[in-house]
Amino acid sequence: MKDLTRLNAPRSTRRQALKGLLAGLGCVSVGSSFAQLASAKVVKVFVGFPAGQATDMVTRVIAEKLNALTGDNFIVDNRPGQGGSMALSQLAKSPPNGTVMMMAHMSALDTNPHIYKTVGYDTLKDFESVGLVGDLPFVLVCNPNLPAQNLKELIAYAKSNPDKLTNASSGNGTVSHLAMEELKRRAGLKVTHIPYKGSVAGLTDVVAGNVSMALETASAVRAHVESGRLRAIATGSSKRLGGIFSQVPTFKEQGMNDFTAVTWLMLLLPQGSPKALVQSTYTALMSVLSTPEMDQKLNALGLQPRFSTSPDEATQYMKSEFAYWGDVVKRSNVEKE
Repeated sequence: MKDLTRLNAPRSTRRQALKGLLAGLGCVSVGSSFAQLASAKVVKVFVGFPAGQATDMVTRVIAEKLNALTGDNFIVDNRPGQGGSMALSQLAKSPPNGTVMMMAHMSALDTNPHIYKTVGYDTLKDFESVGLVGDLPFVLVCNPNLPAQNLKELIAYAKSNPDKLTNASSGNGTVSHLAMEELKRRAGLKVTHIPYKGSVAGLTDVVAGNVSMALETASAVRAHVESGRLRAIATGSSKRLGGIFSQVPTFKEQGMNDFTAVTWLMLLLPQGSPKALVQSTYTALMSVLSTPEMDQKLNALGLQPRFSTSPDEATQYMKSEFAYWGDVVKRSNVEKE
C-alpha cells in the first residue's frame, strides 16, 4: 500500500506542525464557526460497521471530543452492510449542510467499488474529504508449530513447501485477502487462500492448526499473540507498533521496503458541502486529534493516528489509493459480486 511521506512524520513533529496550522486557521473560534455553518445541533456520523468494532470505537472517542469542542451533538449512527458501502451510499444521498458525515473505512471507499457490481456511489465524485484519522495496521501471524520465527524464514519455508501452506482471510475481497495476495505475489509464494466470514473464524482455525497463517488487524490478533496461541511474524505498519507488538519488525524492516498492510479511516462529508464547512470541520477534527491524550486513546484501540495537512491532501490520497487498490483487485482476479 502506498504512503504519503509527509503523512508519516514522527508524532511530536506532526503535532507541532498541526498546532501551527490550527493557530493560523484561528482554531480558538472553531466551535462557534462550526456551529454557525451546521444547520442543526444534531450531527449524525455514519459508521459502516456494527457497534463494538474498531471503526465504531474510534468514531465514538472522536465524536465525544467534537461534542465538547463545538457544542453540537455528534451522534454515531451505525449502518452496517456490504463492508461499509451501505453507509457510504446513504452519505452520498445526504444533504450537504453539515448535519451528516461519515467515518469511512478504506475498503468501502477504495476496494469495494472494484469488487461489487454496484455500491450506490462514486468514490471519486460523491464525497468531500475532510481528513485522515489514522491507520488500523495488519499483522502477519502464523500457527506456532510452523518452523518460522520471522518473514525470511517463513518465505523460505513456503518456497520449499509450495502449495502446502494456507492462509485465512476475513472473506473474498477484504483487505486481509487482497493485502495477503499482494504479499504472496511480491514474495513469489504459492499459499492457498481460504476465505472466512470475518476474522474470528479464520483466526480460530489458525490457532487450531487447520490453517497456516493469516494477515489480520492488530486488534483482532492481539489476544492470540499475547497468549502465545499465534506467532507474530511482521507488522504492516510504516513503523513498529507498541505493546505486545513492540518487538515485531515491520515488513519494511524485513526487506519488503515498499509493502505496507493497513486500512485507514477518513472523515467525509457529502459532495457539495460548502468549502467553509469542509475547512471548519477539518480544523475541529485536527484540534481534537492533535493531543497526547487522543494519541493514547486511539493507540489503545489499535489505531495509529495519521493526519492530512489539508482536506485537499486527503482527497488526493483517497484518489491514489483508489487507483492502487483497483490494480491489486485486478491482479488478484477477484470475481465481482
